[in-house]
Amino acid sequence: MASLGRALAVGAAAGAAGTTALNAVTYLDMAVRGRPTSDTPERTVERLADELGVEIPGDPDTRSNRVAGLGPLTGIAAGVGVGIAGGLLAGRVRLPLPLAAVVLGAAAMAASDGSMAALGVTDPRTWPASSWLADLVPHLAYGAVTAAVLELGRAPVEQVEEAVLRRLPG
Repeated sequence: MASLGRALAVGAAAGAAGTTALNAVTYLDMAVRGRPTSDTPERTVERLADELGVEIPGDPDTRSNRVAGLGPLTGIAAGVGVGIAGGLLAGRVRLPLPLAAVVLGAAAMAASDGSMAALGVTDPRTWPASSWLADLVPHLAYGAVTAAVLELGRAPVEQVEEAVLRRLPG
């Protein structure tokens, strides 16, 4: 990648695309298995607010709604953040795409699960295999999509434009 700005932009786009893939796989799993949504993002927000001494304002319903909105936003921030880190490293380190996918998926998983564990929201050491699988598969989807977008970001802009234009009808 030629510039810091491009590395940041491609990394953010890659992280956002990866986060979308992670959410899609997670929601598909919920729909197929009929499993409930996790409350760990909201509990993480609550715990983080406590740790920082920050009050989330509002009457009980409004506050609850704010926490429900902030929970998923922390996941988006983590996903975009890992993508940005990947974008910054992509110009310096070249990994085969499958390995990059695993590394990025593991980094996103460590960012989310690690922060929840550090805050005492959950303890991954106590998770059953089904919970690990429900967490691992979406993070691997994140890694695969993020790595693919980062790889596209390596190409010169003219090459990407040409490839897109060749695929447009007409």
